[in-house]
Amino acid sequence: MNKADIPLAQRDALALMLDDHRKVKQLFKDFGKAADPEIRESIAHEACLTLTVIAQIEEELFYPFLRSQNPVAFGRLLDKAIVEHGCARNLIAQIQGMTTDDPLFTARVTVLGEYISHHIEEEEGELFPKLIVLNVDLRNIAKQMLQRKEEITVEAHLV
Repeated sequence: MNKADIPLAQRDALALMLDDHRKVKQLFKDFGKAADPEIRESIAHEACLTLTVIAQIEEELFYPFLRSQNPVAFGRLLDKAIVEHGCARNLIAQIQGMTTDDPLFTARVTVLGEYISHHIEEEEGELFPKLIVLNVDLRNIAKQMLQRKEEITVEAHLV
């Protein structure tokens, strides 16, 4: 999906999410290319933090908003996304407690990357087009999502 193809009513929210998706995909790509264990560990932990922020924003704001707009159209997709987030959270917790010295570190990061890639494909391939077809106005939720992202990012750096 290209940001230029998104109608104005959905542009800010979906562009924010598309940017997050691209960043996460790039982190996993960089992880796969990096040879230095310290760099791989740093990339993996950055990916985990980024995914945690994205999931929190989606679960706190985006998914409840969509469910309130049209529970029939979005319910199944949102339920599945929440379960996927839970599984990703479990892998993230395992990865965050590891170093590259752990024999399963690379496998866990790789599986998380594959899992997230699948999740992104579903959001961009099913959820986003449905939002556009149903012309759901995301302008207000986009502002809330951006504000919450800034708050979480600041909180994460203070911890």
